[in-house]
Amino acid sequence: MPSTMPMRTDSGPGPAGLPGPASRPRLARGVRLAFDPARQRHVLLTPETVTVLNDTGAAILRLCDGERTVAGILAELRCRYDGVAGEEVRLFLAAMLARRRVEVSRG
Repeated sequence: MPSTMPMRTDSGPGPAGLPGPASRPRLARGVRLAFDPARQRHVLLTPETVTVLNDTGAAILRLCDGERTVAGILAELRCRYDGVAGEEVRLFLAAMLARRRVEVSRG
């Protein structure tokens, strides 16, 4: 799917708090990505909650290691899958940032 908004070229947050291409997301402290055999789904575990993820969300979060940039994550996803919409990935990461499931370092 084509992106509806241009990607920013700096490392700062984009529109509506979207992480910029040079941001380096990682799971926040106390957050863990795991596979739940009972649900047959990936889940994001925090001390207070369990968030059931779809395959797309799990694929994105597996790449959030604090080393890869958002641009690198998008490049990796585009190598693996067809039709990766950069803006949708950035919106997902922004939602995870807002919920404090992901932290971002810049540059």
